Amino acid sequence: MNVMFAGMIGGWEMVVILAVILMLFGARKLPELAKGLGQGIKEFKKATREVTDEVSHAMDDTPAPPVRRLPTNSTAAPEATSVQAQVQDQPQQAIPQSPPGTKA
Repeated sequence: MNVMFAGMIGGWEMVVILAVILMLFGARKLPELAKGLGQGIKEFKKATREVTDEVSHAMDDTPAPPVRRLPTNSTAAPEATSVQAQVQDQPQQAIPQSPPGTKA
């Protein structure tokens, strides 16, 4: 139970930490340090927001499957048009069906 409360900083600990920082850096440098710290936090939040937005947009966008198209002109693939013509010339064959009530 004591380990859980060891990480918490009380009021007097904060006062001592601020006093040590004031002695180390001086009164002139504290505003500059605070400004730099604020800008760093702002940039960090902006970067994390951009990353989360990018990930959510990437998950929403699904790429369309590629579409294969047959050539439309006869000079592009003459063998393709001749195969199409052969398939169209063949008569349609009837598919044998099983009588109702039987399994195929």
